[in-house]
Amino acid sequence: MNDTGPDRTGHERAERRPPGADRTERELRDALQALAGGVLPDPDAYRTARGEWLRRERRRRLVLAVLVAVVFALATLIGLWVLNRAPSDPGVIFSGDGAAVADGPSLPRHLT
Repeated sequence: MNDTGPDRTGHERAERRPPGADRTERELRDALQALAGGVLPDPDAYRTARGEWLRRERRRRLVLAVLVAVVFALATLIGLWVLNRAPSDPGVIFSGDGAAVADGPSLPRHLT
């Protein structure tokens, strides 16, 4: 419910306006209407904005693809470098002709 009567304190609301406020308000409204009336929308504004957005999106995807490729290449190069630096002589895990261990002679057993 709109109550434009007295406020809760019982006093009437007094709206104080400076002298000449109506004239200033009218002149300001006229000036803004004239300014707004002179603004014409660009007919290609949407197409231009969309093209700009698509260019940024393509650039973002290209940068992301290049970044992924660089990270992958660096990881591959570091992995190859680490494998190349590993010693090949000591600590050989497997060196044989591929025969199973059970086929060879067994270890001697000590009976106690």
